[in-house]
Amino acid sequence: MQAAVKNVFVVGLDERNLEILRRTPTGRNCRFHQLLDLDELQAGEVDINPLIAKAERILDDFDGSVDAIVGYWDFPVTLLVPILCSSRGLPSASLESFVKCEHKYWSRLLQSEVIDEYPPFALVDLNDENVKPPESPGYPMWLKPVKSASSLLAFRVDDDEGFHEAVAEMREGIDMIGRPFEQILERVDLPPEISSVGGRTCLAEAAMHGVQAAVEGYVYKGEVVVYGSLDSIDYPASPVFLRHQYPSDLPDEVIGRMRDVAVKVIGKSGMDNATFSIEFFYDPVEEGLNVLEVNTRHSQSHARLFELVDGVPNHERMLRLALGQSPRLPDDMRGEFNVAAEWYHRRFDDAVVVRVPTPEEVAEVEESLPGVSIDEIVPEQGERLSEMAYQDSYSYELVKITIGAEDETEMRAKYERCVEELHFEFQEVDDSSDSTVQR
Repeated sequence: MQAAVKNVFVVGLDERNLEILRRTPTGRNCRFHQLLDLDELQAGEVDINPLIAKAERILDDFDGSVDAIVGYWDFPVTLLVPILCSSRGLPSASLESFVKCEHKYWSRLLQSEVIDEYPPFALVDLNDENVKPPESPGYPMWLKPVKSASSLLAFRVDDDEGFHEAVAEMREGIDMIGRPFEQILERVDLPPEISSVGGRTCLAEAAMHGVQAAVEGYVYKGEVVVYGSLDSIDYPASPVFLRHQYPSDLPDEVIGRMRDVAVKVIGKSGMDNATFSIEFFYDPVEEGLNVLEVNTRHSQSHARLFELVDGVPNHERMLRLALGQSPRLPDDMRGEFNVAAEWYHRRFDDAVVVRVPTPEEVAEVEESLPGVSIDEIVPEQGERLSEMAYQDSYSYELVKITIGAEDETEMRAKYERCVEELHFEFQEVDDSSDSTVQR
């Protein structure tokens, strides 16, 4: 007897992830519905309360059962999901547990209670006109809003001049996420040390060094489980990602240490019935380990990596949790490739986009290279790179590419082919030159 089809509402559902969701074992027996679109969730500063009211109306007006609500985008989606699930009694983490992780200062305070693997940190009051760099952590440091997304307004600072420049930029742009985040904070019973900080304050953290890695896991009925580890490789001499690679190439002992830290930190947050990931810096010389960030966002960008290597996208675990089912999968599952990565082809100078790859060029690349999918051409023709939303402070994404391969050497060769065959052209922004360059 076939099980009843489940209605799953996805906050910000997009076509790429819809295809992946439908390929999961659980997703084959689900009907997926978009709950709010990406434009209203990510275009500029969002107004949280009307968004929630609109989502509630959509759910109330639905002629059928609402069996699950999920999301895989960063703020505000991460925090809308527990709010909407709570009002309907659906499985989800509590809003408070997610805010504990997403508020960078609150997260650091909780980490300091259960682990030693975190950097020195301090608050920086942007409202203080005479604000000075904190004595600790000292330079070099990173300045970040206590709430951000996609490394927005994160600056590495090496001296007083850089500190004040970063503070000025943060004052200019922090409201876009900080103000809606404070609407979320109003729904949580905050301790005094967090309510006095709010959502529009800056955090200074000691600059960490080493290699970057992450663990991905879930919490089900109070048990914290880590099911995967990944490496994050930067562009040479740059703090921005070149690729996220699965599985991690770090020693088993280091992966075990990351797993132990994750269990303690997630346990302290009180999170349950949710997926998570935690990013780390590991120093192989001194064998030092530090938590960079705790992410409540389900890693949609890793879905294809798990599918290519393990045979099932990590969306399967998200769906099972949302439907109140155990997310544990068989240990012997295998995919088509030994290694996979999401690559970020970037440009580091501002320009106007004159040409982007055509759909025919994208299809030709995908057909000629097994295990390759062009996930997103980020800029549009005619768009200025510096005006794109949700870019980091140092680069501009051009295209996201997922690649599966037998080994890292083959994977790099596939990436270089993609960069060579996906043709972009740019108009330099410098008024003294009207030349176009092809890259």
